[in-house]
Amino acid sequence: MALNSVGKKLFWGIAVPALAVAVAGVGVYWRKADLAVRDAMREEASALAELVSITFTLTEHKNPETAIRGVHRAVQEAVRADARKLRYVKDLRIIDRHGVVRWSRRVEEEGKLHPGAARLLAMGPETVSTLEADSWTGTAGTEVVRRLGGMACAGCHMGETTMKVGVLQLTIDEPALRQNVMSVFLDALAGVLLLSAALAGATALSLRFFLTRPLGRLADAMRRAEEGDFLARAEVHSRDELGALAEAFNRMLARLTSMKAEEIDTHRDLALAHEQLSLKKALEESNTKLEGRLTELGTLYDVARSLTSTLELPELLSRITTIVPERLRIPKFSIMLVNSEGRLEVKSAHPKGKGTEGITFAIGEGACGRAAESHKPVQIADVAVETAEFKTRPGAGPRGKGALLSVPMVHGGALLGVLNFERPDTVGFDREEVDFLTTVADQAAMAVKNAQLHQTTVELSLTDPLTGVPNRRHLFSRLELEIARANRFGTQLSMLMVDIDHFKRLNDAAGHRAGDAVLREVCAVLKQMVRKVDTLARYGGEEFVLILPQVTKAEALEVAEKLRRAVEEAPNEHARFQPEGKITISLGVANLPVDAVEQDRLVDCADSALYASKRAGRNKATGYAAGMELHPGRERGPHAQKRVKTGELPQAASGPKSG
Repeated sequence: MALNSVGKKLFWGIAVPALAVAVAGVGVYWRKADLAVRDAMREEASALAELVSITFTLTEHKNPETAIRGVHRAVQEAVRADARKLRYVKDLRIIDRHGVVRWSRRVEEEGKLHPGAARLLAMGPETVSTLEADSWTGTAGTEVVRRLGGMACAGCHMGETTMKVGVLQLTIDEPALRQNVMSVFLDALAGVLLLSAALAGATALSLRFFLTRPLGRLADAMRRAEEGDFLARAEVHSRDELGALAEAFNRMLARLTSMKAEEIDTHRDLALAHEQLSLKKALEESNTKLEGRLTELGTLYDVARSLTSTLELPELLSRITTIVPERLRIPKFSIMLVNSEGRLEVKSAHPKGKGTEGITFAIGEGACGRAAESHKPVQIADVAVETAEFKTRPGAGPRGKGALLSVPMVHGGALLGVLNFERPDTVGFDREEVDFLTTVADQAAMAVKNAQLHQTTVELSLTDPLTGVPNRRHLFSRLELEIARANRFGTQLSMLMVDIDHFKRLNDAAGHRAGDAVLREVCAVLKQMVRKVDTLARYGGEEFVLILPQVTKAEALEVAEKLRRAVEEAPNEHARFQPEGKITISLGVANLPVDAVEQDRLVDCADSALYASKRAGRNKATGYAAGMELHPGRERGPHAQKRVKTGELPQAASGPKSG
């Protein structure tokens, strides 16, 4: 059926459109011929009417009667011409001005009154129109009405009616002529149809013998090959395109036969190779697991070695953030520690600069909070589902899909923080990965705990436990660095020695606990007034030292005065135990290199200036001046004590210390 439809498609696609075009062409040309015949007949009718009317003017008017007879005879002969000569002229009449037919091709009409004479006499000089049916004879066709009269008839027809003697009516049998033309074109159309039928038959036979049957045999061979008969071959009966197609198909079948044989051999080889690959795959899986274990052990070793190589907490957190994502191939990682407020705070994250550092979570909030609360790992298959609370935090930013694992860092039963591991896919972490990352978290917890203990030890060794400011050891270490910097860059350095007035009386009256409270409060006021680059340290007892880098002596005196007023104006519940009812301080100011060029001398100058403030009545700020160290009444710094022992200062200068 499919092959038979090829011929039908060709027939309906070529023969039928060609026939339609031929029929349409015949119709179009018939219409053009019909219009041409109609126009030609009208022109012929006008010419004939003019010819008949001209015959009235052909005779000379020497003898009117003879002229009239000659003219009328010529008109009569033209009107009664042989029908064979004017076979398409149906009616030809001469009607006088009274409406009487004078001459006519129909003799029986002559002498009778024409029923349409009024219409004809009322027309113009010459009118050509289509006549459906003559009012007298019923003839249809093209009518030409031409008026007779004028100067041509003046010689014979005298009087006022000469200009309108009569009319010439000529009727052409146009339908008969057009019918003849139509019959010619109908014969042509029939010839076209017969020719088309003959061509269609010849085309159908040609398609059947040269296209449809060869294609059917080729399709049959293809069907057998499709069913698995690769030995089938198509018959080749010609050297045209179909024959070339059949030969190509036969070559393809021969190639397929060879490929089928090769396929059988290949399947046999593949079965053997598959068996060998199964054994190899099992071996590779075992090797992969072994390599994974070795990698995990190596990673644990590297992590432990890297984490135990430093005791500085910031450096330790930076190393954890670098090593874990790199060695474990974790795209996103963050480490959180429990801050002083008991919240989880992101201390370090990878990749850096994404704005997550500093974000805090409460215990029990989010995946990290739940891990911290339960001391167990918490995993989320897709963070896109549980990021509403995270997105509301400043700096959190948008987050996409991915799996999140939060592992708590616990040491000795105490929570230190949480490690967060995140992957872009939603596959999640398997049990083995969770166990391994828990081990990493334990290693990190131990390192963080050691770093925190080290940091606490360092802070205790350099910080005064009562006031929280650097102690005397840190003070002289920092003073040495600032003096070296000032000498190197040629800048000035000022030192303020601060002492709380009547502090011993306060301890005696209110107790040492009140004295400790006053120390903390005065220290807090001083810390609020100094710059970040300044160093405030406890020198001993109720004394404090303030180091002011790049500050002149005059500027230092202004700072000392501001500090004095701030302490004096600060409210204090223990001020009632003081003589003036308020807590006051005395300050001594010294400058490098104005007053001293070395550390010990600078301290002695500041101490001497402080004692001068005490002697002047306390609650004062005094700058050092030469000779202040010669006044007795106060134990001075180590440099002054050294000079007392060598006899440079009088013994009375090292009297008992007094508030």
